[in-house]
Amino acid sequence: MSVVADQLPDLNDFYFFAAVVEHGGFSAASRALNVPKSRLSKRVSQLEDGLGVRLLHRTTRKFVVTEAGERFYRHCQAMLAEARAAAEDAASLGGEARGVVRLSCPVSLAQSLLAPILPRFLDRHPQVQLRVLSSNRRVDVIGEGFDVAVRVRDKLDTDAELVARSFGPKRVVLVASPAFLREHGEPHTPQELSALPVLSLFEHEGDQTWELYDRACARTSVPVRPRLITGEFRILIDAALQGVGIAWVPEQSCVEELRSGRLRVVLPEWGLPQGILHIVYPSRRGMLPAVRALVDFLAEAFEHAPP
Repeated sequence: MSVVADQLPDLNDFYFFAAVVEHGGFSAASRALNVPKSRLSKRVSQLEDGLGVRLLHRTTRKFVVTEAGERFYRHCQAMLAEARAAAEDAASLGGEARGVVRLSCPVSLAQSLLAPILPRFLDRHPQVQLRVLSSNRRVDVIGEGFDVAVRVRDKLDTDAELVARSFGPKRVVLVASPAFLREHGEPHTPQELSALPVLSLFEHEGDQTWELYDRACARTSVPVRPRLITGEFRILIDAALQGVGIAWVPEQSCVEELRSGRLRVVLPEWGLPQGILHIVYPSRRGMLPAVRALVDFLAEAFEHAPP
């Protein structure tokens, strides 16, 4: 009899078979599991019958794992590892959030998004210690031992080793200081940007072209000659505040400057490519309560953040 596709074998038999192989025989496995040898033998025989293949050759003197048995054993090991991880993951949900959590975030978002809310997280979870790296470089989450990373990218991260949780696009704006606009005049069309000093992100270093969209979503490409190119939003904002040029930045990174009037949005009727705010973290499997608490907290906060 062979296994029917929609029939699930008794997974306990997988466990018994793996134990027999690991312990080198039925007698040793019987002692280790405290299960009668006759029962183990019967269950493995039933497993072989169900699979329609011989997994073990056994006599009174000899115990040999067949080639099919070796391959099946490797699958059993993987299945049992997943089962243990699932049990650990479920058990961790009821545990108290405690310990160190390492978080990375772009500099400007650390200042504008995280700084106001992280004290509230720490107040909720007094046994958790946060270690925050503010950097605009691309952090290797797994390789560098981070638990969570906050990112804003043109595209959602699709790394197979990471879970990505998106909170939608965030508005990107062109900003300048009132003094700059008085001196150079305020542009009314995208084409006028070509003749003005601009401040750009590294992402645009290659072609030196900005793309803007009107309300009908028609695209306009504008060649620019940046006076400053950097990956640091804060540097762009500070340069714009000092009248160096028109900066391309996420609106969320300069909320206070816009609210106070120290910066103004340029060409507000034109849209720019939006960045996707998201967090990434290693597989949910075995996630510690402290990490899960931070992920859930950030998700709640970011879902209510302005676009």
